[in-house]
Amino acid sequence: MAKKKNKDSSQDSGKKSIRTPIVCVLGHVDHGKTSLLDKIRGSSVVNKEEGAITQHIGATVVPLEAIEEMSGTKGKMNFDVPGLLFIDTPGHHAFTTLRSRGGALADMAILVVDINEGFQPQTIEALHILRNYKTPFVVAATKIDRIHGWRKTPDAPFMKCYMQQNERVKNELETKTYELVGKLSEEGFNCERYDRISDFQKNIAIVPVSGITGEGLPDLLMVMIGLAQRYMTENLKLTVEGPGVGTVLEVKEERGLGTTLDVILFDGTLGVGDEILVGGNDEVISTKVRSLLKPRPMQEILTEDRFERVKSVSAASGIKVAAPGLDGVVAGSPLMVIKGDISEIEEKILHEMQDIQVKLSEEGIFIKADTIGALEALSKELEQHNIPIMRAEVGPVSRHDVIEIATVKNPLMSVLLAFNTAKLPDASEILMEKNMDKVMIFESGVIYHLIDDYLEWEEKTRHEMEKQSFEKLVMPAKFTLLPDCVFRQNNPAVVGIRVLGGKLQTGVKLIHPDGRKVGNIKQIKQGQDNIQEACEGDEVAISIEGPTVGRQINVGDTLYVDIPENHVKILETEMYSHLDDSMKEVLGEFTRMKRKDEPFWGK
Repeated sequence: MAKKKNKDSSQDSGKKSIRTPIVCVLGHVDHGKTSLLDKIRGSSVVNKEEGAITQHIGATVVPLEAIEEMSGTKGKMNFDVPGLLFIDTPGHHAFTTLRSRGGALADMAILVVDINEGFQPQTIEALHILRNYKTPFVVAATKIDRIHGWRKTPDAPFMKCYMQQNERVKNELETKTYELVGKLSEEGFNCERYDRISDFQKNIAIVPVSGITGEGLPDLLMVMIGLAQRYMTENLKLTVEGPGVGTVLEVKEERGLGTTLDVILFDGTLGVGDEILVGGNDEVISTKVRSLLKPRPMQEILTEDRFERVKSVSAASGIKVAAPGLDGVVAGSPLMVIKGDISEIEEKILHEMQDIQVKLSEEGIFIKADTIGALEALSKELEQHNIPIMRAEVGPVSRHDVIEIATVKNPLMSVLLAFNTAKLPDASEILMEKNMDKVMIFESGVIYHLIDDYLEWEEKTRHEMEKQSFEKLVMPAKFTLLPDCVFRQNNPAVVGIRVLGGKLQTGVKLIHPDGRKVGNIKQIKQGQDNIQEACEGDEVAISIEGPTVGRQINVGDTLYVDIPENHVKILETEMYSHLDDSMKEVLGEFTRMKRKDEPFWGK
């Protein structure tokens, strides 16, 4: 994997132009990706992320010296690569697009799998991304310290830890490892535990590790640096010559610097004084680099608070860029150093900016996010729940957004989901006005919380709307006039009845089975009490305006509620599941009666 140690000065000078390999860390939510990186860099990024789940792609440079120290290879081998740039990607399944971008940027990857939980849907999804991009990868089987009875040996190589375990624990680890081997085999990958592999080109290595105790970490780093050495040299990806190309991670305000960009530079070189183009809200922004600030080694660019000023930086690196006119830059957009035809570079950036993977509909909700990737991820999640999107934008929630949402007639669509982006003061002010009470804005810094909150509200609101609509509909019902219960013949007729089926309400019109209309119910009484409705089996007194008992209606007659045609359409389609069996039966009888002469009535 590595060359023998050689102190040739030409090689040392050549190292200066070698590009740092990019390592993408992928896997299911809460399987230990960030904890693993924390152990490598000795930080606590996992505690700083909202919900303890990574929400953005972060970048950490781990120098070769640190890797050699941790892996125990210092002084034993000579590597060409200057270190590794780790990209920590969000693990929740909503981040498909961001992970795809991570896969596209990465030279190689670590697929993190909790050895106790095994492969989850998002693990498979990450695996497919790596396959699609033909990215070499290693499987880190994490959380070995959680195997029941595991004897911990902090920061030790895996085999040393393994030898400390009793036979039961060893057998359990073997079983869990081969479950991973079997799952990877189903996906078309040949895998084996790393210490049993003789040819790393034909087999993917599984390295058992713990991000908490550091066990197995030396082996993981050794395998990764070996992969970097082989794949980077074989694929001739070592040069850092040429104009810099990067991706904007975040747009931030820094005291004394103004608006700055956190950037992953994945190709070429970027220097102070370079003219750059970067994607903005409405245009491609042209500016000149004023300062470059590099996070200290082993620090994560998204959380670093002390930076080193540098004159230039070579790929691959996480770098903070200060320059004039960056206010309109969109997180997730490309950054390119101007060299050659400026219009061609502008065209490339515009194409990437316009290629946002969000499916829009003529009717739908509004979504806003702080980055392009988060916007795409949010839209992907909503699409899976069949929630249409009418408008999708990057940026804070504005007064204009609120006003536009208020014009939406459908209450379920008068909604805005805001991921990790603020409400501007003017938006908060207008939301306080009376006519804006129907506008719903959901905010969260964790995408799946945002989705869950919205879906819970949507279900509750839909149920309330259906309940209100149901209550306004004329319900199916039929009843018979009881003998010896005619209390008044007309003006209005007051009779005793038994409800034979359905739900009888006040204010409804009545119809005879022969099609004759026979008035409407004014009141329903049960004993001395006025009631609004009566159900199957109830015996009540009703007053009917219109007919005379003995002429239009008679004792023993069965009468039906005359349901309006448009109500029948709703009852037979949207509200049918809300009807009980008695209502369905009476509705069927009533529609058959109406459709005897008009086959398409109520359809």
